[in-house]
Amino acid sequence: SPPLLGLLPGRFSVFPLFFLALLLGFASLLWLQLSCSGEGPVPGGEQSRGSPRQPCPPQAPLPPAEDEPSWGPHRLALLVPFRERFEELLAFVPYMHRFLSKKRIRHHILVLNQVDHFRFNRASLINVGFLESGNDTDYIAMHDVDLLPLNEQLDYGFPEAGPFHVASPELHPLYHYKTYVGGILLLTKQHYEMCNGMSNRFWGWGREDDEFYRRIKGAGLQVRRPSGITTGYETFQHLHDPAWRKRDQKRIAAQKQEQFKVDREGGLNNVRYRVESRTALSVAGAPCTVLNILLDCDASETPWCTFG
Repeated sequence: SPPLLGLLPGRFSVFPLFFLALLLGFASLLWLQLSCSGEGPVPGGEQSRGSPRQPCPPQAPLPPAEDEPSWGPHRLALLVPFRERFEELLAFVPYMHRFLSKKRIRHHILVLNQVDHFRFNRASLINVGFLESGNDTDYIAMHDVDLLPLNEQLDYGFPEAGPFHVASPELHPLYHYKTYVGGILLLTKQHYEMCNGMSNRFWGWGREDDEFYRRIKGAGLQVRRPSGITTGYETFQHLHDPAWRKRDQKRIAAQKQEQFKVDREGGLNNVRYRVESRTALSVAGAPCTVLNILLDCDASETPWCTFG
């Protein structure tokens, strides 16, 4: 400030003052490190002599790359439908690995990357992820890449009693209707097979979850939801930016009529695909597997799978 500078000699330059401040800041940081690491003098001089030194702030340990068998007999396949949303994926994988490891949930993150030229098909990707998840997992989570759980009380355990909708309508930041089962849904593999998976007829964004709700009811299953969660609409962080990531909401030809029908024939039994590659990755130390998936479309059945 001008009054402070007025106390300095007339020919004193501001640059030595700047470097002096840097030197003092470095010395303060060094003192802090030594005082909390046990390698330097105890703060407080004579009065603190003989007292224990201040512990350094703990660093959160990175969870093990592989899950621990001691955590229990069940293992979750976290199925993440994906296309070109890399900045969200870079945040999602390490966050979910830490979140599930802290809850002692054995898990394997499968990123289902659609690399064909057709419109995005979330339901078919989940069907592929289910079929490719292997015998070492016994339940799945249908998990959006842009939805992160913030409340550690949320249950990701084995849903033995039936489908468990983690992102329930009273907690999801956007969707609040009673039959909503999107965002994050847990099912045992047995229950998913009872539903014949999801319909493969939904190209573009939306409606596949609503159709799957009817499949769940048709299989005689009851959707369960979290209880005792008090964080409301702040239970999750929604990473999606509609201005930057515009959804493919176009309805082409007969798609408007078809989107409200129940597909009683298609699902796991007729999903057509090829896995182009399978790659094990580590994102900030968190393991995942990326499946590059080529879906196939019968244009005579669903001509809205392309914009052409």
